[in-house]
Amino acid sequence: MKEFLIALDQGTTSSRAVLVSREGKIEAVAQKEYPQIYPREKWVEHNPEDIWGSQIDMLRELVKDNNITWDSVAALGITNQRETTLVWDRKTGEPVYNAIVWQCRRTAEYCNSLKEKGYETVFRDKTGCKIDAYFSGSKIRWILENVEGARERAERGELCFGTVDTWLIWKLTGGKVHVTDYTNACRTLLFNIHTLEWDRELLEIMDVPRSLLPEVRSCSEVLAMTDSSILGAEIPIAGVAGDQQAALFGQMCLTEGSVKNTYGTGCFMLMNTGEKPVVSENGLLTTIAWGREGKITYALEGSVFMAGATIQWLRDNLGIISSARECDELAATVEDTRGVYLVSAFQGMGSPYWDMGARAGLVGLTRAADKAHICRAALESIAYRSKDILEVMEKDSGLKLQSVKVDGGASRSDIMMQFQSDILKSDVVRPASIETTALGAAYLAGLAVGFWSSVEELEKIWAVDRTFVPSMDDKRRAELYQGWLHAVNRCLDWE
Repeated sequence: MKEFLIALDQGTTSSRAVLVSREGKIEAVAQKEYPQIYPREKWVEHNPEDIWGSQIDMLRELVKDNNITWDSVAALGITNQRETTLVWDRKTGEPVYNAIVWQCRRTAEYCNSLKEKGYETVFRDKTGCKIDAYFSGSKIRWILENVEGARERAERGELCFGTVDTWLIWKLTGGKVHVTDYTNACRTLLFNIHTLEWDRELLEIMDVPRSLLPEVRSCSEVLAMTDSSILGAEIPIAGVAGDQQAALFGQMCLTEGSVKNTYGTGCFMLMNTGEKPVVSENGLLTTIAWGREGKITYALEGSVFMAGATIQWLRDNLGIISSARECDELAATVEDTRGVYLVSAFQGMGSPYWDMGARAGLVGLTRAADKAHICRAALESIAYRSKDILEVMEKDSGLKLQSVKVDGGASRSDIMMQFQSDILKSDVVRPASIETTALGAAYLAGLAVGFWSSVEELEKIWAVDRTFVPSMDDKRRAELYQGWLHAVNRCLDWE
């Protein structure tokens, strides 16, 4: 009898393999960080072989350390950092360049040129996304334009493009399968979320050959079988979703209007909008939440580029803390920030501002401020950015939200979750397992192979750890948020 599913959770800073039982519990995790590459200011890259090597090592380690056999594994699910862009040789599998990471800003000038030519509405109407260096399309074009011989090879059909899910599937199948899913395809600026096809007009505008692109499939079906020479067994790859959509599914946000917020390297809030895409008038993205059983579910998304990465900045760049836990501990020693705000626009501002010229600011400092106040301001900055998004999400959807489900590493912080509840004036619900990204991939895979019979069975599995209830008075909430908006205005359009 198949006892387990394994989710591969390939993130921006680490690769993880997660063992999930039939009861929906995480039985074991193997995790490994891998190097970040910063060739120039605003450039971020990964070595594709580091992505693959760390992920396959963790998969093998998980199986070995937990004494399981492949006979007991029903399927693999994959969830991944989205928008990160890889191009490799179709025959040899050799990457032609490093992976360009979603955070990278090297194509910002090109994206601005597209806006100046009046293409913003064309891209938004077809993809639900804004023209921005965040997405994959301009990254593909940069590789074709800047790697010697790449464009000619692409036009001859010799190269493959993929987001990280596609790269992992290619490697796991020994180079036999070139495929992606709806959730990753819709983050490229090249995929039409209404026709569910690579869009000819958008490909022509960005000058990307169609032959580069993978086949697009459902998020919950058997997309491929692993090559026996890679793992020693043929295992179905049966669930694939970008990390934020996987978290939405893992949180069981299955009904229209349900919302989750994931606190990872960045922070991403998604609202399930059902089978009809909702066009945002307030700087949110319209995206595909998942596709399964022949139906597409859509979502509204707000993107914050720096969340957990802000805490890493305090640790690695300022050196005022040694760990995220210490940040929490210091923040808890003070009642408030003494008027200090940290606007974490280190790589510009995402939703709803979409100002790539914004830069980070630490404002409101007095001589009385110390590192505890800065730590608290860093935690609160993540909560404020989430409020920025929820404010416009309610306007776009016409719904007043009563609760937000949270997950991701920073959701472990009780002090931040309480402030998040206070500043949103909404319940914040933390599940028993905050590893909902990996669970979402496992759920999608498990449904595809009959490991679970229905989503109703999964809903019974999902459980709450703690609900944070707002306790701040309205006047104080309004004062704090006005201070935040004042601080943000100081940082916008800096460049």
